[in-house]
This record gives sequence, structure tokens and C-alpha cells, in this order.
Amino acid sequence: MAITSSAKKAIRSSARKHVFNLRRKDALRDTTKALTKALAAKDVSGAEKMLPAAYKAIDKAAKRGVIKSNTADRKKARLAAALKRAKA
Repeated sequence: MAITSSAKKAIRSSARKHVFNLRRKDALRDTTKALTKALAAKDVSGAEKMLPAAYKAIDKAAKRGVIKSNTADRKKARLAAALKRAKA
């Protein structure tokens, strides 16, 4: 258990940041899952509409440090490639 007041404050702020990071990570996972499910169901037009939302969630997660920038780029590239394959 923390003893100093600064350590106690660090625990509080860390817990608060943890909640925000989990929320951002859940949004990232939910949007990408919805897009991949739409692609699996051959709903290409629906997936195209979901792509900007997925990009937004990925970019926000990368901006806040939930995921690294290269990971974000890789996720976006794979989603775009999957959409391109589904169109063909």
C-alpha cells in the first residue's frame, strides 16, 4: 500500500487512466470485430461504412498510447486489404 501522498495520488490517477484505456481498447475491438463480421457475412457495403469508424478508433487508441503507431498502421492496412479482397 502506498504511504506517501504523491504515491496515493499516482494510484488514483493510474486507476482513472486505466478505465479510459480499457474503454478505448474496447471501442477498438468492437469496431474491428463488427467490420470483420460484416465481411464474413458478405456485407461489403456495410463494411465500407464501418471502415472510417474503425480507423477512428484505431487512431485514437494509437494517439493515447493504448497501442503503438506501427500496430495501428498494421491493423488499418489489414482491414483495408480484407475489404479489398471482399470486393473482388
